[in-house]
Amino acid sequence: MLRDFLYAARTLRSSPAFAAAAILTLALGIGASTAIFSVADAVLLRPLPYKDADRLVYPLADLKKRSVTDHLWSNANYMDLRDHASATLEDVAAVFTTRGNVAHDDGTPEETVEAAVTPNILRMLGARVVLGRDFLDSDGQPDPAITSDDGGVPPPPPDRLLPTYAIASHEYFVRRFGGNPKAIGQPMFKNGPVLVGVLESGVELLFRPDKDIERHPDLWIALRLRYGQSRIRLSTRLIAKLRPGVTLEQAQTQADTVAAEIRGLEPVYQGAGLQIRLERMQPYLVASIRPAILALMGAVIFLLLIACSNVANLFLVRASLRTRDLAVRTAMGASWWRLVRQMLAEALLVSAAGSILGFGLAWAGVHGLLVNAPSNLPRLDATRVNPTVLAFSIIAGLAAAIVFGLVPALQSARPDVAQVLRAAGRTSGLSGGSLLRNAVVVIEVALCFVLLVGSGLMFRSFLALQHIDPGYDPHDLLVFGTLGGRPTRNAVEFAAYVEQMRAALAAVPGVESATSANFVPLNGSFFSNRWGLEDAVNDVSKFQSADMQGVIPGYFETMHAHLIAGRFFTDADNQPGVHHMIVDDMMAAKAFPNADPIGKRILSRINTPTNVWYEIVGVVGHQRLTGLAEPGREQMYLADSGFSNQWALRTRGDPAQYAGAVHAAMAKFDSSLLLTDVSTMDSVMTRAQTGTRFSLLLIASFAMIAALLAGVGLYGVLSTVVRQRTAEIGVRLALGAEPVGIFSLMIGYGLRLSAAGIGAGLLAALLLTRAMTTMLVGVKPTDPLTFAGMSAVFLLIAVLATWIPARRAAGLDPLAALREE
Repeated sequence: MLRDFLYAARTLRSSPAFAAAAILTLALGIGASTAIFSVADAVLLRPLPYKDADRLVYPLADLKKRSVTDHLWSNANYMDLRDHASATLEDVAAVFTTRGNVAHDDGTPEETVEAAVTPNILRMLGARVVLGRDFLDSDGQPDPAITSDDGGVPPPPPDRLLPTYAIASHEYFVRRFGGNPKAIGQPMFKNGPVLVGVLESGVELLFRPDKDIERHPDLWIALRLRYGQSRIRLSTRLIAKLRPGVTLEQAQTQADTVAAEIRGLEPVYQGAGLQIRLERMQPYLVASIRPAILALMGAVIFLLLIACSNVANLFLVRASLRTRDLAVRTAMGASWWRLVRQMLAEALLVSAAGSILGFGLAWAGVHGLLVNAPSNLPRLDATRVNPTVLAFSIIAGLAAAIVFGLVPALQSARPDVAQVLRAAGRTSGLSGGSLLRNAVVVIEVALCFVLLVGSGLMFRSFLALQHIDPGYDPHDLLVFGTLGGRPTRNAVEFAAYVEQMRAALAAVPGVESATSANFVPLNGSFFSNRWGLEDAVNDVSKFQSADMQGVIPGYFETMHAHLIAGRFFTDADNQPGVHHMIVDDMMAAKAFPNADPIGKRILSRINTPTNVWYEIVGVVGHQRLTGLAEPGREQMYLADSGFSNQWALRTRGDPAQYAGAVHAAMAKFDSSLLLTDVSTMDSVMTRAQTGTRFSLLLIASFAMIAALLAGVGLYGVLSTVVRQRTAEIGVRLALGAEPVGIFSLMIGYGLRLSAAGIGAGLLAALLLTRAMTTMLVGVKPTDPLTFAGMSAVFLLIAVLATWIPARRAAGLDPLAALREE
């Protein structure tokens, strides 16, 4: 074998063009597939960074009768699940995250990410405390001073509250305290939580991106939960761990029993059809993006197969040219296995070189993927070219060597010695194997066509996103969030504070108007809120759900929303005791079909202890609040300054140029106020399209490489045919055939191969593109326009690829061709 490899190296060195073409082609296929596999490995395959991760589950609260999935949990419902499902669930932890504003010693505000958690969560996840101590169960003991949560009881004095305990992330501890262990056991700031420990580096909270759980908390703060709080006061999400040996089905059965108990205790849940659904953490975490990653993985495997097909054709032609040499060696006693082994050695050398170069391309490609990938891809930052990825690259290279090396070797290792040695023509070796070469090209074209159709569908989706009306004008808008600010004692003072802030922002030169809401579109999660009509008064099952948005008067004018009926909010709507509402056209049509909704009433509980009737004063066009790809559910709007968490400014000209002036105006207005996530609404819209653009970029890149390789494959086959049929073409020309006829003959040959490949690819694409359904926007996976367009594109590629060989055939000198043969 060593002699075979040395001989193979010498033969490859003597054919540098062949070696370079084969190695580069293979490197493209292996590099692309390895890069995408590294993403699939990090997101789909690699175990979660938790202890006993295979036993972790998400308990999800679904309201079946309202079509609401994965609802938030109340304290009482969490405790019922924890206590009454303990036979199958070893532990259950609750968590929610917020962003805080912590002042440094000099008064400079700093944004922090805070996770409010039950004390058991770190032990359950296996997160180690490296300095200080973990939470104790007593750290979550309810404060005895709190007796009611109905909003009417004043908070207890600070000296009657139990202390709050916090554990810092390693990164925050180093950033804030310089890693000084003396900070342990001390309040983090005035009236702040007591720091009791520091976590190991890299601890993270993994939830789906749309659940509003921050992944990397700076502070973990122990929650003091009370059982007696209202069951419909929702705040947390849950993580649970199955007991060893317990199946998910067994745990689900017990969770169903707990759900039935909760429904019996709370009529609201009985009417909403509460169900508790347990989902294993790993599959559920990536469920929404698994189809896209698998589609990309399928695309690069197609690309790798196309590369292998191309290299196989190169080896077939090379083996054909060496037929005489192989026949001589066979006549001298060489066994067929000896010849196969020698040619496999060449294939393995090409594969090794292609794998090494491809691995380098993958390493560079991973960095490009991390830059361009959507930020909401779970665990994307864990993407690395690690030993698992290296093993994939090696296996891909070996598999490629077998695919493109074995068939040509087996075909050429049994030459008809007498016939080959009797033949004298220089192209006699090319006469065999044409059927196999043609079959390889047809397969190559079919695979390429599938990729072209996939890229065409993604391109159509991207165009559809550009033309979606979001229900507002995103241009000339600057958006940001706020944290902290001067404390206020009640809702009236806070409303006055918000109005002063709005006036200060509107006074910035170039700002036409300023508005605020709980979330600006595409910049947060919108939780469903129940609503009903007259029949819901006595039957809670009649309540339905819609997304609720709290805004200040002037919101719709600043956002340039579409007013369909009635009016927008005024300052009179933002007063205590006034219950007015604006709904979107989808909700108006659902609640009051074929009727004017203005003046009608909606029953809802938004920021009051009980249900309240809200009068509809306006109807606006539906807005894309959570994403551009899907319309989302119905929407209702309430005028209330208490929801003012995010702001939007309508500016004259580019809003980005006003960011500095806005920061200065807010620092002057209130130095304790912190502005976060300052960006233009156009950039927010761009981020909302990242997933589609990312998939389009990758699939289109793979399709272009595949089209190039398929074109090269067609060119190679037709060039071989021209060389093989040189004598025939010479005879035809000598007998009076026109060069145009020869040209058409060769072009037709290439187009027939392409048509066969397109036909096979058409059937494959009709089946395989259905896997892209969740990635597409405004276009079906069987879109006839895309299929027809890609067919035309590839036929054009085929014409270009066959043009030069056909011209060469048409330009042959018949005497020279016959003399050469």
